[in-house]
Amino acid sequence: MLRLSNLADYGVVVMTATARLTSEGRLTSAAQVAGLTGIPAPTVAKLMGQLGRANLLDSQRGVSGGFALARPPAAISLADIVEAIDGPIALTHCGLPGAHCDLSHGCAVKPHWAPVNRAVKAALADVSLAELAPQPLSAPQKTPQKAFA
Repeated sequence: MLRLSNLADYGVVVMTATARLTSEGRLTSAAQVAGLTGIPAPTVAKLMGQLGRANLLDSQRGVSGGFALARPPAAISLADIVEAIDGPIALTHCGLPGAHCDLSHGCAVKPHWAPVNRAVKAALADVSLAELAPQPLSAPQKTPQKAFA
């Protein structure tokens, strides 16, 4: 089974929550995102730091500070988020810059990994944060109560 790391999975959830919480120019905090997602606050804070260093989140310090998306949700892809947390998207180390493999000399499989890796990355790049978080988070709507006679 192929899987994202838990942190990359959480990173996607954090970015989705941030997109929903920061619509209309508002800022959010790691504590708010943790409360919405159920991910522990220290993990959310760590991920928001990584996402900030990858220029996916902007942060403001101070009493009225917090986090906001660095770009519009439509301009942030699932691939951007995964790479910010896990690094380059690849199914194997084979073919990655700086990767060393004792089997690479005369390997018949190595040339086939690059197109597979590109296809996986392209599939992730085709999904935007806007698609993952299509609506801003709003106050819950109260369901009208029916009057019984």
